Amino acid sequence: MRRLAIAAAVLAPALALGNGRAPLTNGVHFQPGDDHSIYVATTFGLLVSHDDGCSFRWICEQNIGYAGTFDPRYRIAGDGTIFATTFTGLRVSRDGGCSFTTATAEAPAGDPGRIADAWIAAVDIAPTGDVWAVTADNGKPNNVFRSTDNGRTFAPSGLASPTIWWKSVAVAPSRPQRIYVTGYQVAGTLADGGQSPPTTHLEISDDTGASWHESPLTGVAFAAMPLVYVLGVDPSNPDVVLISSIGASAAGDRLYRSSDGGATWTEALATTSPIVDLAVERDGSVLVATLGGASFQSADHGASFAAMASPPQLACIGQRGDGALFGCGANWEPDFKAVARSSDGVTWDRLFRFVELAGPLECPAGTGQYNTCVGQWPALQQQFGTTGPTCNASPMPDVTAPPRKSGGCCQATRSPGDLAAIALLTLLCGGALRRRRRR
Repeated sequence: MRRLAIAAAVLAPALALGNGRAPLTNGVHFQPGDDHSIYVATTFGLLVSHDDGCSFRWICEQNIGYAGTFDPRYRIAGDGTIFATTFTGLRVSRDGGCSFTTATAEAPAGDPGRIADAWIAAVDIAPTGDVWAVTADNGKPNNVFRSTDNGRTFAPSGLASPTIWWKSVAVAPSRPQRIYVTGYQVAGTLADGGQSPPTTHLEISDDTGASWHESPLTGVAFAAMPLVYVLGVDPSNPDVVLISSIGASAAGDRLYRSSDGGATWTEALATTSPIVDLAVERDGSVLVATLGGASFQSADHGASFAAMASPPQLACIGQRGDGALFGCGANWEPDFKAVARSSDGVTWDRLFRFVELAGPLECPAGTGQYNTCVGQWPALQQQFGTTGPTCNASPMPDVTAPPRKSGGCCQATRSPGDLAAIALLTLLCGGALRRRRRR
């Protein structure tokens, strides 16, 4: 989260929304089997296009279920279900973003599959449709959870720990039984009263979570706070996996590659600024975006990298099922493209700027989107000077806003539980728990 706050300062002018953050795109996601839909995460909510980027509509933070400086991680299921991680559970929309509910909220307290009210640190969806989620709460056991019914119910997968915060999860696209999970184990007290140092873990399953074995991470360098994230798995080889070691390269990170399913690791890239996203393309090429710095491309499945010639200031990167590449650029200088598109990773064209927003996502009265977000749209429209799409999209909606209890775009307050969680994490980790992205 800290790095994305820095990114906002680097990539945006002196313009702040009601939540105190500069407007910035910072994630791009796709619906499997749909080559026309694009979901773009921003510092002020989620933008959705179902016409290949011709028009984008806005879903506000409060409807999704978060606020402030937090950035959810999103995944989109094949049927269009939207999953968003939050400090207070996994939020789910089954109507295209009009309304969100918290997964397992109806399960009784003490149910081993209840993940409501937990900090969901990461989520991924397997090719089979299984939904994987990991928790990172302090003061209670965390675990890795799996759902086989599109996020309606979850079951723990045998990695319960009172001291490990599970931070990332990735399913191998070509082998859904292969799961990679990373976690950060906080410092503890030894039997003699001494202090045990914090450690990091990478757990691997080859049987859909029935059993796990740990990678030794031999040869991986760590920062003072050892933290690794799984960033990507090769689409055709489940043994080729890429992880980042946070802060292990001075002001940047180190990217490591394994070609034997995590048994051994080789350094593939050391960056001078933090890695913010990574995309593994269908042909095995790998793209890496760094914060306000260089972006890199690999043509050999991540074994080696070269700097990209002149990419936009990428804050996210991803490939859709049809092969098209999308990236988060700077809405203002120097890119003038909040979302960019490329066919080769070399030339990037403008797809969208904030001034082209089509309006709030149109939803029936009584939904969270209508009740919460529509009233905020006039302020957002005025702030961006929004004039609507420049392609052949529908005109700006004439929406009658319901009465608002408080004004201002994206205005929200974080719950006491969220504030306590943020304060505690900052204290324990020196403010270094940063939101990582991976494809």
